[in-house]
Amino acid sequence: MSQHTFETVVVPHLDAAFNHARWLTRNDADAEDVLQDAAVRAFRFFSSLRADNPRAWLFTIVRHTWYARVAQREARPHVTEYDEMADPRPNHHPDPEALLLRQQTVDQVRRAVELLPLDFREVIVLRELEGLSYKEIAESSVHQLEL
Repeated sequence: MSQHTFETVVVPHLDAAFNHARWLTRNDADAEDVLQDAAVRAFRFFSSLRADNPRAWLFTIVRHTWYARVAQREARPHVTEYDEMADPRPNHHPDPEALLLRQQTVDQVRRAVELLPLDFREVIVLRELEGLSYKEIAESSVHQLEL
């Protein structure tokens, strides 16, 4: 591999390595960080590449880089104790029963909306989810009829 450069051997696999990093991290920003660190390591140790599969070699570096980050995070405890007595804010969180009742109500409304004819459902979506005024909804319906 000595006659080949890093750019010709490794760089073509960076997109695939990013996808692998994203799969490991489940997050684009962390995947970018992992890939950047892995690419630096790959560049630094490029002369040690002896395999005829640089893609697998790069994936191994990505995986090791991710595991090193995970180990680093686990080594640093990030624990903040909560002192309920020191918190002056009142607790406005609903209890589990209230949460269950709320979810049941949401489910009932969702089922009822799904049973509506398409035109009525569209009005509810445009009004409640998209924030259009009834006037705007009416105007959009008129424009649709003109089409």
